[in-house]
Amino acid sequence: MTQHEYIFIAVSIILGLAITRLLHTATMIIRGHARVVFHWSSAIWAFSILLYILQLWWVGWGLRAIEEWTFLDFIVLVFGSSCIYGAAEMAIAAPEEGVMDMLKESQQFGRLSALSMLLYFLVGPYVNIIMYDNAILPSVAIPSIGILLMVLVITIPMRFKLWTVLFSLYSFGVLALTV
Repeated sequence: MTQHEYIFIAVSIILGLAITRLLHTATMIIRGHARVVFHWSSAIWAFSILLYILQLWWVGWGLRAIEEWTFLDFIVLVFGSSCIYGAAEMAIAAPEEGVMDMLKESQQFGRLSALSMLLYFLVGPYVNIIMYDNAILPSVAIPSIGILLMVLVITIPMRFKLWTVLFSLYSFGVLALTV
């Protein structure tokens, strides 16, 4: 077993749990549909988080070329995976008793999801610069856009619908650059 395989077992477990969490919450919403006021922006937010989960899993395959891993590399990847898990956990709320307004819940819990994503975007420059040996400017500039979007979600949650559209466009842009 290579170091990459060994390290990516931990990362894969965390990412698998994140996908499970998103799918489980979506299922709970479908089951409780009579008590849920659906909103498209919440669904797009959750889908964008799912894209980042899959993107990290995909990008991780490229890291197999690294022959010598450091403990810091491992910690950074586990931290990033944990941040994505946190974003998935808070992406959409599960319906409880009474009527649940998805938009209202997203404006509250979406801020915690955005905080987790903000922390995840801080991992990107390390992976790109240190592990992939990519150029510094794009490795810092691209995640900075994501950080700015997350700051906007956190500080101005009433514009969640707009931030969600921008975040999804940004997510597809990141996906196009990394896949």
